[in-house]
Amino acid sequence: MDFAYLESIAAGDRGVIAEVLDLYCEQAALWQVQLAAPDEGWRDVIHTIKGASRGIGAVALGDVCERVEHEGEAGVPDVRAAVEAAVAEIREYLGR
Repeated sequence: MDFAYLESIAAGDRGVIAEVLDLYCEQAALWQVQLAAPDEGWRDVIHTIKGASRGIGAVALGDVCERVEHEGEAGVPDVRAAVEAAVAEIREYLGR
């Protein structure tokens, strides 16, 4: 996670940053459910995760999503693990 990126686009406003990251974590919980038993829309979910992640500075997660979009459904567990890791980083950051 590149928290400096998010801090810069939020002009350092901790309230805005916390709100954005809390919303992201809420969405991540939904994405995890959707990817637990992927259906034909798995690629759309991963594409959404990619954009949302890159938008908050989770570039590595976005890169995993991009790779899986191209390589196929077998990589969905990689995305789920990367989402879990990103959320853990976010929770740690918010706890500071």
